[in-house]
Amino acid sequence: MRTYKDVLEDGIQLLETAAIEEARLDAWLLLEYTADITRAWYYAHMDDGLDAKTEERYRTLCTKRAQHIPLQHITGRAYFMGYEFCVDERVLVPRQDTEVLVEEAISRMRNLEKPQILDMCTGSGCILLSLLLELPQALGTGVDVSEGALCVAKENRKRLGLEQRAELIQSDLFSADYFRKNSGNDHMEYDMLISNPPYIRTEDIEGLMEEVRFHDPVLALDGKENGLYFYEKITEQAGTYLKPGGWLMYEIGCDQGMDVSEIMKKNGFEQIEIKKDLAGLDRVVTGRKMQEEQNV
Repeated sequence: MRTYKDVLEDGIQLLETAAIEEARLDAWLLLEYTADITRAWYYAHMDDGLDAKTEERYRTLCTKRAQHIPLQHITGRAYFMGYEFCVDERVLVPRQDTEVLVEEAISRMRNLEKPQILDMCTGSGCILLSLLLELPQALGTGVDVSEGALCVAKENRKRLGLEQRAELIQSDLFSADYFRKNSGNDHMEYDMLISNPPYIRTEDIEGLMEEVRFHDPVLALDGKENGLYFYEKITEQAGTYLKPGGWLMYEIGCDQGMDVSEIMKKNGFEQIEIKKDLAGLDRVVTGRKMQEEQNV
C-alpha cells in the first residue's frame, strides 16, 4: 500500500508534466477532495497507507486535470466571496477578480433599507447570491439566456437557502415577458443593475488558456467583434429599470474601462468611475442614473 505522500508526489509530477500552472496546489486540492482530508490531517498522516480504490480515483481525477479540464469542473465546486458554489461546464468558473465587483456593490447597497438588485448574465448566480448573503435585507433577480446556466444557479440558490429572496429568469437580456409585462408605469425598478457580461472579443477567444477556451461556455465569453456588444445593449435599457439614483455596475476587460465609461456617459449616467483589481488592472466600471430633476 502506497502512502499519501507518495500518491501526492505522483499527482504533482503528472500535472507538472502537463504544464498545469499551479500543479502542486491542484494536486493537493484533488487529494483533499478525493480522500476527504484536511492539510493538517495530511501532515500528521502523510506516511500512512492510502487504500487502492481512493488512489485509483485520485489518479483518474489528476489525469483529467492534466487534460486541462478546470479543477472546479472536476470537483463540481468553486469558492467565491468565501461561499461554496456548484459549477460545471454550463457556467463560467467564478474568479477572484470578480470579487472586486461584488465588494463595490456591497459598499453602495449596505445602507439601503431593502435594496433590489438585478444581475444580468447571472451564470452560476455567484454574484447575485453572494450579494444577498452579504446584504440580508436585499432581494434580487438573476437573468440569463442559458437554460443550463439557470439550472446551476437554481441549485446554488437552493443550497444557500435563498429561494425566497432570489428570482431567476430565462431571458435574452430584457426580452422576456417578465420585462415586457412590467414595462408600463408600474414596472420593477432596481437600486442596482450589476453584470459580468461576455466581453472577450471574438477574435481573442482562440488565444485564451485551454481551461477557458475548451471548457467554459462560449456563450458566456463572446462579446462579439469589439467585446462591447453587451455593455451597449444593457446600458441602452438600464435606465428604464433603475430607480433615480440607482447604480449600474460592470466587470470589464482590463483594456475596456474608457470605452465602457463612454457608453455609460452616452446613455446619461453620472458619477462614472473605473475601479482596479488587486493586480492594479481596470476591472470594474460604475455609474449612476441621474436623480429626478427638480422643478424650477
